[in-house]
This record gives sequence, C-alpha cells and structure tokens, in this order.
Amino acid sequence: MKRTMNFRPAIVALGAAAVLITGCADMSQTSRDTAKGAGIGAGAGAVLGGLTGGRSGAGTGAVVGGAVGAIAGNIWSKRMQEKQAAMEKATQGTGIDVARTPNNELKVNIPSDFSFDVGSAAIKPAMRPVLDQFAQGLDPAMQVRVIGHTDTTGSDAVNEPLSRQRAASVQQYLSTRGVPASRVVTEGVGSRQPVADNASADGRARNRRVEIYLTDTQS
Repeated sequence: MKRTMNFRPAIVALGAAAVLITGCADMSQTSRDTAKGAGIGAGAGAVLGGLTGGRSGAGTGAVVGGAVGAIAGNIWSKRMQEKQAAMEKATQGTGIDVARTPNNELKVNIPSDFSFDVGSAAIKPAMRPVLDQFAQGLDPAMQVRVIGHTDTTGSDAVNEPLSRQRAASVQQYLSTRGVPASRVVTEGVGSRQPVADNASADGRARNRRVEIYLTDTQS
C-alpha cells in the first residue's frame, strides 16, 4: 500500500515560527534565534518523520526537531548580547565597527584612528577606553582572538612582524586589565587581508587596524 505523507506539522511549525519572529518586535535576539531554530527544526523533523513514520512520525519528528532547533538557534548567549550592546555604546560615533559574525563571534574592528600610527605597534590613548570596556566583565568561558593588520607601506619583511607586534600589544594591554594571556590568541597577517584600497591614504588607514574576536565557549 502506498503511504501518504502528511506535511501539515511542518507547515504549522514554520508558520508559528514566522509569527514569533516577525510579530514580536520586543523579543530579544536570543528569543528570536530560539524561535527561528525551533520553527526550522520542527519543519525538518516533520518532513523526516513523515518519510519514515507516516502521520505519527511527522508529528513526533516536528516535536523533536523543534526542540533540537530551539537549542541550536539559541547559541548567541545573553552575556554575548550584553557585551555587544556595551561595546556598541562605548564605540558609538567613533567609526569602530562592532558586529556579530556568521559563526557567532563578537567582532570589534578598530581602525588606525584609534589603533596604531604608521610603522608603530604602540597602542594609541584613544584605544585604551575601548579595550577597557572590552575587558570588563569577561566570563572565564570567553576566549579572545586578536588579529593585527598593516597597510602596504613597507615590505612584507616589515609588515609581517609589525602586525604580530600590534596583536601582542593588545594582548599585553588586556592582561593589565585582568584578562589572562592564556585566554588570548594573537595573530598577525601583515597587509594580506585589506578591507580597502591601499592606493589612498584613507584606504591605508582603514587597513592599518586590529580586529578583536570574542567567543563564548559555553554557547
């Protein structure tokens, strides 16, 4: 006998998630991610359950998939949201970019106006309050990655070690603010990852930067 699959649970679950995501403007990012994950998981679970277990399988699959999806969707923790909000407030109007990356890290991109002069790894005074705010209240489960960058002024023989020195300068400063060096990974990539055209002074200034990534290992 040919089995007829019932996809109604998937449609209902996806529709409910859409309502949750679009209809509640005051939901937190965590709640939106949870709702989105639950809806997608329920839909996928219902389809898989329908393929393997008919009507009852679709319903069970929707429930299980929704639960798994909710957990997967809720990966941007409350403390990461709070840290992002604090960094956005501390850097508002400065040109420092604070963003959540696709792989759920918090990225703080500090251009040369606040980071380093040409040929220097010395932290500018303007960057210190930003690093102070970044270091404040970091949970022990949070790991930091610092990447130093240069413009194309000078040769690779100069730029490569300079970019590493810039990252190390940030690590050293964070350690004076209570962030153990063991929790900070540093890397220098020289001028190999530009974000602007090095042909202009403005472009070189944007490329001469440090990027700081924060990961919550318990998310």
